[in-house]
Amino acid sequence: MELKTIDYDVRDGVAHVRFARPDGVNAVNPEFSRDLRAVMLEIEFDDAVKAVSVTAEGKVFCAGGDLKEFHAAGAGLPKLASDMLTDFHGAIYKMNRTPKPFVAGVNGASGGAGMSIVSAFDLVVCGESARFTMAYTRAGMTPDGTSTYFVARHIGLRRMLDLTLTNRMLSADEAEAWGFVNRVVADDEVDAAAAELAQQLADGPAWALGHAKEVVYRGYESPLEEAGEFEGVTIATAMGTHDGKEGIAAFVEKRSPDFTGS
Repeated sequence: MELKTIDYDVRDGVAHVRFARPDGVNAVNPEFSRDLRAVMLEIEFDDAVKAVSVTAEGKVFCAGGDLKEFHAAGAGLPKLASDMLTDFHGAIYKMNRTPKPFVAGVNGASGGAGMSIVSAFDLVVCGESARFTMAYTRAGMTPDGTSTYFVARHIGLRRMLDLTLTNRMLSADEAEAWGFVNRVVADDEVDAAAAELAQQLADGPAWALGHAKEVVYRGYESPLEEAGEFEGVTIATAMGTHDGKEGIAAFVEKRSPDFTGS
């Protein structure tokens, strides 16, 4: 897998994904979108990956769309954007549907598509100086990057409209208070905190964690009976796995479980 804008490696069950285009403020362009989709495809089919940590080089996590490149495209921009979003959105769809937890470590600013992709992670750790803004309408654009699906679910419809229509800037503390991020740490601890959280998840009952993610997302979208039925099928399946049996036995025997991820 050849990547030009993202660094990728797997260690001890954790896929470490790092946006590596700091000179371009890790902005989203066709090349970045292709790389991101390739990485998500690799994660989906690599059984060695149990959890994922995503961080970024430089002082900006992701500045959003690469407006300089978009401007240079001239009349061809709508076609370029449509092609790019096939990969960018496809990457996010895979991230959401893959039964493995994705943890983001966000430092600096995340704007536009950068805020959108942050909203799609399962868990988010950010630095004290992190900032978040939708920014689309400031440039005469409408939201993308699946933000219209995820952001309102995290913070509520009225707040989503506030961010979208006024381009309000959220501080790290506000983002945590609104439920957009899970926790705030010192700026110099972000990468380590994200990796540590991903490692904790990778070392746990990976099958259960991955499918718990699926149960939560599906349950949020489903009618009561449908959610309950899917929960029932999934937990019954979990009870037949090694980790399900081991977790119950460890509780009864008052010892630490020995999870294998299966």
